[in-house]
Amino acid sequence: MLTYLFSTICCAAYLSPIISHVKGKEFTEQDMAHYRDRIKSMFYHAYNSYLENAYPYDELRPLTCDGQDTWGSFSLTLIDALDTLLILGNHTEFQRVASLLQDTVDFDIDVNASVFETNIRVVGGLLSAHLLSKQARMEVEEGWPCSGPLLRMAEDAARKLLPAFHTPTGMPYGTVNLLRGVNPTETPVTCTAGVGTFILEFSTLSRLTGDPVFEDVARKALSSLWKTRSDIGLVGNHIDVITSKWVAQDAGIGAGVDSYFEYLVKGAIMLQDEELLTMFHEFDKSIKNYTKFDDWYLWVQMHKGTVSMPVFQSLESFWPGMQSLIGDIDSATKTFHNYYTVWRQFGGLPEFYSIPQGYTVDKREGYPLRPELIESAMYLYKATGDPTFLQMGRDAVESIEKISRVKCGFASVKDVRDHKLDNRMESFFLAETIKYLYLLFDPDNFLHNSGTQFELGGPRGDCILGAGGYIFNTEAHPLDPAALHCCSKNKDERKELQDILLSLSEPLKSPVDESDASGEKDPSSVVSSESIALQPGERGKAPVLSCPTQPFSARLAVMGQVFTGST
Repeated sequence: MLTYLFSTICCAAYLSPIISHVKGKEFTEQDMAHYRDRIKSMFYHAYNSYLENAYPYDELRPLTCDGQDTWGSFSLTLIDALDTLLILGNHTEFQRVASLLQDTVDFDIDVNASVFETNIRVVGGLLSAHLLSKQARMEVEEGWPCSGPLLRMAEDAARKLLPAFHTPTGMPYGTVNLLRGVNPTETPVTCTAGVGTFILEFSTLSRLTGDPVFEDVARKALSSLWKTRSDIGLVGNHIDVITSKWVAQDAGIGAGVDSYFEYLVKGAIMLQDEELLTMFHEFDKSIKNYTKFDDWYLWVQMHKGTVSMPVFQSLESFWPGMQSLIGDIDSATKTFHNYYTVWRQFGGLPEFYSIPQGYTVDKREGYPLRPELIESAMYLYKATGDPTFLQMGRDAVESIEKISRVKCGFASVKDVRDHKLDNRMESFFLAETIKYLYLLFDPDNFLHNSGTQFELGGPRGDCILGAGGYIFNTEAHPLDPAALHCCSKNKDERKELQDILLSLSEPLKSPVDESDASGEKDPSSVVSSESIALQPGERGKAPVLSCPTQPFSARLAVMGQVFTGST
């Protein structure tokens, strides 16, 4: 299945230089440049407002021009915005902030942090910045990308999350204290996305550092979650991580579930893992069978398939973009147009929208400047060249500027009906919303690279890096799959050499029979020899990345995917 997916997309690679630059009649090169400049201006208005009024707090409060800690006191907006700075072309500020974070951020703090949010925002943001350091013209240490200060920060943050995975099922608690671990009174109920949204960041960490623990816990959580699906192939919204019992049994693709499906697809692509793709396709069949109606996706009871909530949630807007990654363009486009009609109705997407009534749902009327519909527009424009997706980006720029811009940044919309504002600017506005908008109007950005440009790195300086195929985590932090291959390959070769030296340095076996009366050896009598190639404290090898036989330099990339040129 995975080979078929890659071979299908391989054919599209030859069309990519054509379709990725198709301009609609309403969007000339000058129009594209105009919107890029406006989006840059939006970014710096928000970013500078944060620096001047909110730093070192996590987030800006734009109506009162001050700051607040929201997710753990990490100067979160700086971490989340770091790779966006580079994508906008600001190398000097990227370098300054990267150094500042190394000097000021400390994860040894007595703070209760969301395991999910810390992973996607902090770990993901630091990993992305680490992998983009050379692109940002930073001086990188020898062995990059398999080592580096930002990588060590990401590893430090991720280790603080590991106690959450110490459950009978391997599914993590939702909250962990960064200094003390999981609180004894912590609830065992976690949302589905909070269990299944780790494979990208944690696999990247394991492949770069050589420590398999991160990927192992992420895979165990995915495996446990997979075993809990209902007889009709659906999963619910919240689960007890101790008992594996479903607490909330609403099944859908929106809030509480969304990024679980996203990570099955993106994990399959980044890791070339057919098992993850098979899992997604099984879910996709059930989702289409039970939740899809007229290109909308409803919420249903996970065991019976009966409709429980006929609503569209704004977080579901990621789905068309994700569908484009597996080549389901027709279905993605139809669903996108449904969502786009809601945007045009209100100038933004309410958190909940009643499909039968065609209006907002009570107490769910807000729009916190979410990126998901813009994200889908970026993917679909890259896949089709249809100017409709640029029009959506244009509408987003106009709406956000008109409705949300205030003296100190951009404010969330409390109610899309009357455009009243809320005193919060989430860090994802700079990490995701602005980034996807800019990439939509910048088809020549280095992140859209299709293999024509690259840089060398790795312990021996012979790895092809930055050649494209970046995978965005659910916070829009791009990860380079080539780096995973580079570091895994190096560690595999080193381990192979260690094994050879180990075999040469093993002492001769004692001729004395060490078997007991039962014929089995006494484990205490077995002496483990120490190889001269193994150093004290050295980590074990990373799991082997499933890669094709040809060198990675022979690969191409399109639509955010990595595939081989000969399959």
